[in-house]
Amino acid sequence: MATFDEEKQNRQLDDLHRQEEEELIAILAESKYKLPYIDLSRLGVDNEALRAISEKDSRKLKIAPFKLFGKNIFIGVRSPSDDLLSKLKDQVERENLIPTFYMVSMASLEKVWDRYKELSLAENSKIGGLDISGEVLRETAKDIKTIKDIEKLIKETTEENSIHKISHMFEIILAGAIAIKASDIHIEPQQDKSRLRLRLDGILHDVMFFENNIYHLLNSRIKLLSGMKLTSKIAQDGRFSIMEEKEEISIRTSLIPGAYGESIVMRILDPKSIQVKLEEIGIEPYLFSIIEKEIAKPNGMILVTGPTGSGKTTTLYAFLKRIYSPEIKIITIEDPIEYHLTGITQTQTNDEKGYTFLEGLRSALRQDPDVVMIGEIRDAETAKTAIEAALTGHMVFSTLHTNNAAGVIPRLIDLDANPKIMVSALSLSIAQRLVRKLCLSCKKEKEPTEKEKSIIKLIMDGIKEEGKSLSNYNINPDAPIKFLSPVGCEKCNMTGYKGRIGIFEAIKTDEAIEKIMPQNPSEREIKKVASKQGILSMRQDGIVKIINGITSFEEVLSVVDLFEE
Repeated sequence: MATFDEEKQNRQLDDLHRQEEEELIAILAESKYKLPYIDLSRLGVDNEALRAISEKDSRKLKIAPFKLFGKNIFIGVRSPSDDLLSKLKDQVERENLIPTFYMVSMASLEKVWDRYKELSLAENSKIGGLDISGEVLRETAKDIKTIKDIEKLIKETTEENSIHKISHMFEIILAGAIAIKASDIHIEPQQDKSRLRLRLDGILHDVMFFENNIYHLLNSRIKLLSGMKLTSKIAQDGRFSIMEEKEEISIRTSLIPGAYGESIVMRILDPKSIQVKLEEIGIEPYLFSIIEKEIAKPNGMILVTGPTGSGKTTTLYAFLKRIYSPEIKIITIEDPIEYHLTGITQTQTNDEKGYTFLEGLRSALRQDPDVVMIGEIRDAETAKTAIEAALTGHMVFSTLHTNNAAGVIPRLIDLDANPKIMVSALSLSIAQRLVRKLCLSCKKEKEPTEKEKSIIKLIMDGIKEEGKSLSNYNINPDAPIKFLSPVGCEKCNMTGYKGRIGIFEAIKTDEAIEKIMPQNPSEREIKKVASKQGILSMRQDGIVKIINGITSFEEVLSVVDLFEE
């Protein structure tokens, strides 16, 4: 006999009422108050914004300050009368701030009021200052050139007796990570001690171990900054921002429970790291000329493929920045929005609320865009809609999970795309990997082994057989094979590498590819037909970058199978 679960039913009713309230507020915001609507349930709340308006005023006026960016303060309002907005505007302008108002639900207000409580609790328990100052980070970073410097400064801090010790330590970790251009900070509690690691050019490096009592204080500090619940022991996501001169660096925080505490990963989203120009990401000149022509067309579909962390988003952003002009409308659908691009409409998926890539794409197409970027094509419906968009006068950029450029067509056919229609939609399939660049200060010449020589010769012969001239890639075919290898110095944190570059291959949908597409061709058949296009394969591009001293043999071997074919 089925038992009646009253608690579960009440939860479901609460969720339904909450959802209905959000929908009603969204309608009122647009139709009656002409204000943008925002749901704060999934957003981090800035501590600085809370400090700009007191908790007393927030509760009395039913308002929710949630973000402070430079001099701009963003405020959620429950009942936005003209009188209230006018008073609020005067109040914040007296503090030299510029307000932007949004309409919010009661649930959003309550989330912000809960944050006031946590702020008060943190300050009373002397966990430390709750904001990260860009100025303090800049000062701290002056003493940091290498991972060893970070370790040295943290060790000095652990000996302090100040109540701000943890704040100071956290500032060193953040300033150090940003100074040496790390992409992620990992703090991992273990049985006896906790470990700090930084990801540099895709590789994790140990910084140091510290006592677990320090880990617990850091954990609380990070949760407060990121807008997470202090007492929760479930997986949580949050974020906070630092103003670095005129740039906003976002830190995306993820916590998951483990055997000895919560594993913390902070992703550093530094706008400078994504501002890579198309000509700087490592595309060889002939392919570059093809890409330049294709991305400038008024319609078509360009797909970039590769595993997670292979730089696909950076490449798509480089495309968008290259073609951006005030005369065209560009919309992106991302998961999540990692970097804000000026002049481009960016939207973020939210699966819980039904705003998937597919729904995002359908909504975007109603906005009459010229260019649409979809974070990823994951299912048949999204693939079908993207292809239709490319056929009806839109340029579509997206990513797909396949191993190489030749895998794009079979993957789309697997997703029920009609090959006869795909012929007209798909312009270019690109595959990429990232390799570390050899440090310019310490790389040295190395004599290759016989095995390395034979692999390089075989691939170079393949380039010649396909009718491509090695001299086009700065390679003298008659010179003995030599390449450079990593050494390690202070400038590259003793790794021998500094920065990363892409290895690319691409297949153009030309007449020969169009002919075989409706026959559901295999990857091998596609590769064979595409080899006549004059574009390097990833193996060939990798070898060209090795011989030109840009990267090492080991790096290319770690991301591309040099022994295949």
